[in-house]
Amino acid sequence: MRDARSIMKGHDMPLHESGEDYLEAILMLSQEHEKVRSVDVADRLGVTKASVSKAMSSLESKGYVEMGKRDVRLTERGLEVAEQMLERHKFFVNLLERAGVPADVAAAEGCHMEHCLSEDSFEKLRSMLEPAE
Repeated sequence: MRDARSIMKGHDMPLHESGEDYLEAILMLSQEHEKVRSVDVADRLGVTKASVSKAMSSLESKGYVEMGKRDVRLTERGLEVAEQMLERHKFFVNLLERAGVPADVAAAEGCHMEHCLSEDSFEKLRSMLEPAE
């Protein structure tokens, strides 16, 4: 899988941590519900509907989401980034919990950790810490 930053290569504005968080939230909500509404994203992330509206506009202009009349959908490109972020999130939360970090702290810190490594570094760390399947 390509790094979220490499997916952005050739585009004017980079996808920041908050954009990755929005895509990840949309992916998780789409796994729980048939349709994902902006208000659902706001509730999941604890942000205002106005913040979601601004973020969705930016993500749509960059080709990560498509806005319908009442829902938001990930594009193929958005899905690729969202899946990568969710995979990293789960990895770091699990790692922290196995190390004895309380679940709520692991969730919050894992969310930050998922954004800071290149794909190469993440893969090397994961291969070192997880047994080969």
